Amino acid sequence: QVQLVESGGGLVQAGGSLRLSCAASGRTFSRLTMGWFRQAPGKERDFVSAINWTGGSTYYADSVKGRFTISRDNAKNTVSLQMNSLKPEDTALYYCAGRLFGGTSSLRMDYRYWGQGTQVTVSS
Repeated sequence: QVQLVESGGGLVQAGGSLRLSCAASGRTFSRLTMGWFRQAPGKERDFVSAINWTGGSTYYADSVKGRFTISRDNAKNTVSLQMNSLKPEDTALYYCAGRLFGGTSSLRMDYRYWGQGTQVTVSS
């Protein structure tokens, strides 16, 4: 079993930066493809970014490409999301997710493990 715990959310002004982290328990982390999703109030949970188990393949939603960077440290069982040039429309609850088999994916159904989320609020 894998448990995921996100941290690093907060309130930031537009144009600012935040770094989200996700800590994973369990010995299978290094085999997981990891992803970040976000959900704004009243909206669907949308894909943000994903990284494969080696860290050699990354995938971004068009809305965050060039502003967000995903990375992982398998020795520390963590995955991070560096978010720069934040916009009010980035405001959402951000979730970390893990996929045991398969590469990077934007589909929620492909991810088996989910964290509880961390809130990001960007003020204008």
